Amino acid sequence: QVQLVESGGGLVQPGGSLRLSCAASGYPLDNHAVAWFRQAPGKEREGVSCIGSSASGTSYADSVKGRFTISRDKPKNTVYLQMNSLKPEDTAAYYCATDQAYGSRWDFPQSFGFWGQGTQVTVSS
Repeated sequence: QVQLVESGGGLVQPGGSLRLSCAASGYPLDNHAVAWFRQAPGKEREGVSCIGSSASGTSYADSVKGRFTISRDKPKNTVYLQMNSLKPEDTAAYYCATDQAYGSRWDFPQSFGFWGQGTQVTVSS
C-alpha cells in the first residue's frame, strides 16, 4: 500500500522559512518523479515544484523560483521542499504527489496518481 505523508507546515512570518517533507512508504520515490502542489482557499491546485527520477532534474513555478528548492533523500525515501523568503501569497495547503503519467506535464494535478494528505502553510505577521 502506497502512502505519502507530508509534514513541516506551520505558521511563519513573511520572509521566514519552512522545510516540508514528503515521506513515502510502500513506494520507491527515487525511481519516480515527485511534485509539490499547493491549493489556497477558493483557488485551483497549482504545481509548485517537481524533481525527476534519479538525475533528471528539477522544475519550479515562476512564482517560487529562487526561493524554493526541491531535493530528495534516497535512504530516507523522502522528498523535501525548502521554502525561503516566504510571502503571504504562499499561504496554502501543500501536497506532494508521485506516480506521474508518462509524458504528462508535471504541473498538472491530473498527471499524478498518488497523493499525500497535505500540510498547511500560513505566512502571516
